[in-house]
Amino acid sequence: MGSVNFEPKIVTGDGGYVLEDVPHLSDYIPHLPTYPNPLQDNPSYSVVKQYFVNVDDTVAQKIVVHKSSPRGTHFRRAGPRQKVFFESDEVHACIVTCGGLCPGLNTVIREIVCGLYHMYGVTRVLGIEGGYRGFYARNTISLTPKVVNDIHKRGGTILGTSRGGQDTLKIVDSIQDRGINQVYIIGGDGTQKGASVIFEEIRRRGLKVAVAGIPKTIDNDIPVIDKSFGFDTAVEEAQRAINAAHVEAGSIENGIGVVKLMGRYSGFIAMYATLASRDVDCCLIPESPFYLEGSGGLFEFVEKRLKENGHMVIVIAEGAGQDLLCESMRAMSLQDASGNKLLKDVGLWLSQKIKDHFAKKQKMAINLKYIDPTYMIRAIPSNASDNVYCTLLAHSTIHGAMAGYTGFTVGPVNGRHAYIPFHRVIESQHTVVITDRMWARLLSSTNQPSFLDPKEIAKKKEEEAETQVKEGENQPKSEKG
Repeated sequence: MGSVNFEPKIVTGDGGYVLEDVPHLSDYIPHLPTYPNPLQDNPSYSVVKQYFVNVDDTVAQKIVVHKSSPRGTHFRRAGPRQKVFFESDEVHACIVTCGGLCPGLNTVIREIVCGLYHMYGVTRVLGIEGGYRGFYARNTISLTPKVVNDIHKRGGTILGTSRGGQDTLKIVDSIQDRGINQVYIIGGDGTQKGASVIFEEIRRRGLKVAVAGIPKTIDNDIPVIDKSFGFDTAVEEAQRAINAAHVEAGSIENGIGVVKLMGRYSGFIAMYATLASRDVDCCLIPESPFYLEGSGGLFEFVEKRLKENGHMVIVIAEGAGQDLLCESMRAMSLQDASGNKLLKDVGLWLSQKIKDHFAKKQKMAINLKYIDPTYMIRAIPSNASDNVYCTLLAHSTIHGAMAGYTGFTVGPVNGRHAYIPFHRVIESQHTVVITDRMWARLLSSTNQPSFLDPKEIAKKKEEEAETQVKEGENQPKSEKG
């Protein structure tokens, strides 16, 4: 799709204050006219004490600081501005959804359409069908509040979706030919990378087109923002699968329930579902390596737990144990159209390994049930808290686009919605920190071992010993004992 040309817009202030600002249409189009925000005449907002966000309001990325700490990185606060850079009848907006399904997609679509109509009086909103390719290869849908009225009650996306394969120049040509001047892009890190390149091409052409991203990842692996929409729903729905596994395992002698949950690179769904459930005996995530055989390994723990309780439940994220699986199956490193690593089914593999291990022992017969609820979880409508969250995301994005901001994504940072430059959400992935207290809470809940490999521990001890020897050799003779 092309390379992303990062030009961070940094503003510094007193006390180590840093604002990572987002681009604005006025950065490359001079003398743009401004208009009063129509919200000031909106009866729904007449009870609000302060209609508009102060132009200098920012949100701190880090809120736990020492008295001597610098003020640190901030992002521009989201919300309606007193002046807007688009007249209502001038706006021709479009919405596109890309990548995998996630609870809440239809809610975001609905709230963008209704927000544009009811807050800003915008009546021309197009839905682009089938992801990025839909800009030049598919039909469009005219979206009105009536069309989208009930879509939040359905899973999936009414616009359809696809992965990868997009042509930036064709997309921007289509945007230009159709007279679109606000582009709302809903998708994960791959989609946001694409949105960043589209923004760069639009800026290169000098078009008055605002490009706004809404981050979507069920795995909650987008950095900077507190969490992604659909995550709460996914954790809640995962409880059903864990409960079913617990019932199955507890109903038969030496029963084992194995549940595979989503989490390609980040184990947040598995971790939070485990903590919420209280019925899980072992949680395996990509960030925390484990091993099967020998002292302190998974097989030993399974046997111990079965002897203690007579049954157990294992939750495994889809990205966990892929190194063991690749060794075992000599798997190729393949990728899907979005550039994501194609994973082997670690749940099936682990289930078979456990069965094989206990079949060899003969002393203990086990009954194992494997549950993979992945697509059931992805396809459901969002729950109440995610519905509210999707509304806030959609409204924040609309306010930003109308105020002339572009090349940004939106999300809560320490509970306050902010506009974040594209490069910040695509430069890394948000992962579980296994030295953090939340993972410690999980370990104390499941009482599972840390699965630290004895070979790795021995290797680290050797390295530490060698370092100490070298440090001793480098010391002056008079300092040696």
